[in-house]
Amino acid sequence: MAELRKVCPLLLKPNPHNPRITPPATAMDEQLLASIKAIGIIQPPVVVEKDGELVIKAGTRRVCAAIAAGLATIEVIVADGDEANSPMESLSENLIRASMNSVDIWRGIDALEQRGWNEPAIADALALPVRTIRRLKLLAHLHPPMLRAIAKGSMPSEDQLRTIAAASREEQAQVWKKYRPKKDHEVYWSDVARALAKRRIPFSAAKFGDDLAQAYGVVWEDDLFAPADEDGRYTTNVDGFFGAQQEWLQSNLPERGTLLPQDEYGRPQLPKKAENVYGTPGKNDRIGHYLDPYSGAVKTIVYRLPETRKSVKGDKDPAGTAPDPAAPQPRTRPDVTQKGLAMIGDFRTDALHQALREARIEDSTLLGLLVLALAAKNVPVQSGADIGPFDREAIAATITEGGVLTSDLELVRTAARNMLVASLSCRDNMSNSGLGARIAGEAVGASLYLPTMATDEFLACLSRQALEKAAETEGVWAEARVRDTRARFIERFSGTRYVYQAALFQLTAEEIAAAAPPNHLVHWRGGTATDSLGGDAGSGEEIMSDTGPLPAPAIADPSPAA
Repeated sequence: MAELRKVCPLLLKPNPHNPRITPPATAMDEQLLASIKAIGIIQPPVVVEKDGELVIKAGTRRVCAAIAAGLATIEVIVADGDEANSPMESLSENLIRASMNSVDIWRGIDALEQRGWNEPAIADALALPVRTIRRLKLLAHLHPPMLRAIAKGSMPSEDQLRTIAAASREEQAQVWKKYRPKKDHEVYWSDVARALAKRRIPFSAAKFGDDLAQAYGVVWEDDLFAPADEDGRYTTNVDGFFGAQQEWLQSNLPERGTLLPQDEYGRPQLPKKAENVYGTPGKNDRIGHYLDPYSGAVKTIVYRLPETRKSVKGDKDPAGTAPDPAAPQPRTRPDVTQKGLAMIGDFRTDALHQALREARIEDSTLLGLLVLALAAKNVPVQSGADIGPFDREAIAATITEGGVLTSDLELVRTAARNMLVASLSCRDNMSNSGLGARIAGEAVGASLYLPTMATDEFLACLSRQALEKAAETEGVWAEARVRDTRARFIERFSGTRYVYQAALFQLTAEEIAAAAPPNHLVHWRGGTATDSLGGDAGSGEEIMSDTGPLPAPAIADPSPAA
């Protein structure tokens, strides 16, 4: 008959036939010791009485941990001795165990926190690092079907879990709908995490303070997995970060500092004839500042402008000479901030996509737009629409059946509109299609779909001179304070729509000139083409002799379809 007895753990004798000969990992013993120190022994060890001594039958590690914890007495179960079954009982007690999965452990941690336990206390009781506790708590942010998949044993890596948990439940649900596994298949967590990954900008790259961060909607989040001695804060509001960083840079340029323009790849552009200075800067050298397109950090380049000839006696009046390019130029705020340009890009893209879906477009115009879309800078396509390569394949599949192109013109028109939406973008980032999207928007009357820009958020992106010029054009009285001018502007267009002139799709004369094709591409406009061997391929007229001249794309009726 088994009985429960309190004994000193030092009096218990080890089992000479213990099947566990190889000691477990040190971390496992430390975890057991921490648990016993925090909450005691949950399941008493089992012992048998033999020759007047108590011999451990099951629970050697618990007894050793109790001795290490300094416990004076512990409870043990004194069982009847059975020499025949003793080896089998000892072996099964050590072998037949089922460890808890991560989801159940997290639920247990959550239940403890609801009872008043904090993270350090839980970590001490379970002998787990606080970082592990926090990692398991990330499961609380997961889409329920993902949790069920993890509970079945399919666990993402730490980095993948962090990426997935950082996304909203709605985003997770959309991605899970696409990547959830079929029956009896594994979850490809790498695909799920990649689809939910967001670009992060570290706090260490920021020069601006809390005021600009708040103005641009930059929220800093803590990276739970950053080293303890590093500031692991980051933001996923990339556009807001660059807007705040750019405004700080414009307002804090040092003496002899200049703000360098950047090309479409983010590379800084030096003034004409300027030379890089790689040694110690001289007193007349300039320091160019720009933002790294990847990290958002402020970068500098030292450069030198060519010397200008000093005027000598007998020269013409220096007032008629060209200004010295090395002379310090007064700093002026641009008409529209980087955030304002980003807003215009978003407005244009949304209006363009709506026009492509709804406006009446002639078939010849659609063909021309497709040419523009496929010649855009963002091909391979990275557009503002949430449409990936598989979605584009699905669009193409709507006009084919059995490997044959459909003759249904309506299906072709719908697929053409959807493909244009997937390709054209005016957004102020890497998805920008360039001037082709602007030309396409003008062709389909997308300017009529632009939202009102008489809002405080957008007007705050305009400089004083740009705002006052727009106010004069629209008959709005310019006040002494810029905020009052904005308030009058918003009041003037209350209940109606205002579109900033520079936000329209129509190209300016400067943009048209800049869009002129290079000489080596002029043959596409009817010049002489050259074949791959260098011979003359004939004129444009000869190339089109069989098909006749191509008609100019028709301009669509800009009024939205009813």
